[in-house]
Amino acid sequence: MVTVEAARAIALGLPETVEAPHHGNPSFRVRGRIFATVPDPTHLNVMIGEAGIRAMAATRTADCAERWWGKRLAALTLDLAVSDEEFVREMLEEAWHYKQFRRRQ
Repeated sequence: MVTVEAARAIALGLPETVEAPHHGNPSFRVRGRIFATVPDPTHLNVMIGEAGIRAMAATRTADCAERWWGKRLAALTLDLAVSDEEFVREMLEEAWHYKQFRRRQ
């Protein structure tokens, strides 16, 4: 189990990360790009790219699910009550890296 506070500490420990509200919920950003959001006290959405989202949702069915935003596959939702801290850290780092180096479209 990982708390939102622990996930926040991991996210804010990544270079250039800031926390800002997003639709009334906390979000974590690098260079203005959101790489993770906290939709509620037991879940974390990480933006790791469509291929990563599909792969993790298919292989980690106990603690991961696809998160759709309208018709767009937008994030991987982690169930913090089931996920371990190492996995949460790995997903936050991957999302940070994906948003940090992805070209604006």
